[in-house]
Amino acid sequence: MDADDEELLTRSARDTDAFEALVIRLSGGLHGYLARRAPDAADDLLAEVWLQAFTGRAGFDADRGTARAWLFGVARNVLAGHWRRTAQDRPDAHRHEPDSSDPWHAVDQRLDAAALAPQLRDTLAGLPAVERDLLLLVAWEQLTPTEAADVVGIPAGTARSRLHRARGRLRTALTSPNSLRPAGEMA
Repeated sequence: MDADDEELLTRSARDTDAFEALVIRLSGGLHGYLARRAPDAADDLLAEVWLQAFTGRAGFDADRGTARAWLFGVARNVLAGHWRRTAQDRPDAHRHEPDSSDPWHAVDQRLDAAALAPQLRDTLAGLPAVERDLLLLVAWEQLTPTEAADVVGIPAGTARSRLHRARGRLRTALTSPNSLRPAGEMA
């Protein structure tokens, strides 16, 4: 029987081969997460995730959550650092806007539903950062709400409540009569 991810991560503190197996198993999902959020830097960010995870692997506690959630938390922190550095490098960055380092304006370029993309983008951008992260971790990365809660650092019950609220806001925005109009067209 194969070892589960938690066992591999715990064992990797004394056996680096266990860490290698974890890298092989979970790189695809982590890379997808990073590629959807920072397509031009995903490869480098994934390398940074694995470097930080390897360095901090002894701090993993299976009683506090899954290895997958812990690794997505590392990825989220690496991504946030990338966005902070990117925003600092851009003199035209609007630092007074909340989450100005989070590139939500690029999400609609990767959506199949092009007609709804502007409204979806605006609705996602209008969500509080934690709700948006929860929604995307569950929808895109296929994490459970409990795993997503671990990633963003909130209790599972709170995550489920915020996820429900975020889904409701999206549902309302996408089912309103204006959601079927092309972008820029007035009622």
